[in-house]
Amino acid sequence: MAMAALRREGRRFATPLISPRPIAAIRSPFLSEEDAPLGVRSISTQIVRNRMKSVKNIQKITKAMKMVAASKLRAIQVKAENSRGLWQPFTALLGDTPTVDAKKNVIVTISSDKGLCGGINSTAVKISKSLHKLNSGPDKENKYVILGEKAKAILVRDSKKDIELIITELQKNPLNYTQVSVLADDILKNVEFDALRIIYSKFHSVVSFLPTMATVLSPELVEREAESGGKLGELDSYEIEGGETKGEILQNLAEFQFSCVMFNAVLENACSEQGARMSAMDSSSRNAGEMLDRLTLTYNRTRQASITTELIEIISGASALEG
Repeated sequence: MAMAALRREGRRFATPLISPRPIAAIRSPFLSEEDAPLGVRSISTQIVRNRMKSVKNIQKITKAMKMVAASKLRAIQVKAENSRGLWQPFTALLGDTPTVDAKKNVIVTISSDKGLCGGINSTAVKISKSLHKLNSGPDKENKYVILGEKAKAILVRDSKKDIELIITELQKNPLNYTQVSVLADDILKNVEFDALRIIYSKFHSVVSFLPTMATVLSPELVEREAESGGKLGELDSYEIEGGETKGEILQNLAEFQFSCVMFNAVLENACSEQGARMSAMDSSSRNAGEMLDRLTLTYNRTRQASITTELIEIISGASALEG
């Protein structure tokens, strides 16, 4: 780029200092003044002012985005903390068995629809890919269910043939249990599974989140694991009242467990998204401030150099007239 600029300016640098013909004035944005010294290139104060204006506008935007994210985080955080009590009884009853051997694994990857929120989406996708690779085998089937535009953009490019269902614009309306339960019902109707692996980011604080996996087993697999003993073996000690069979009760429990876990996972991921966006926008605002300081220093130096050059020319002209 520098060489191209030199060629555009012609042979100014190759012209001798004393020339029988006057040198035409060269107007270039890289010159601090029109009458810059021959062979000297310096940045224009106008360019620096324009750059400072752009950085100030970007800083205003990042500060506004940080405040908007903080407002949304406060609204969602209370819901997320209250939703934790929904899935905990299911964990106490059915347990959370991520190491269970299942032939049909469905990985539900929860991400955001918007960017500028750090590495929250890339982390969820990396864990989903690692889980897909870990559970792969000749007699096993792994499918993806994607929530959010960011995970969709990555996984469609890398694993399009394994994607079973894509759902986007989940946070277009305020999140509530009814909305998420309808979403969970659509997933259960359109996907065959032995185990659902839900990957999401659990909210820890504004500056940190914890990648988490929750496992929901199919009623058949729960019954099989209960017969083999272990944590699920305690299910046989419960008495069944009413006309429903054990299989019907397990079916209802699995559906209700999945909707509760999904509700908590979506809220936790939304909190983590807003917290990560707050942190990212705060870092961007600080970086813009540091860049403004550097540009201000450059502007002052350029302006002072221009003033010094003018003073030297005035003094030299006065001395020549006196002499």
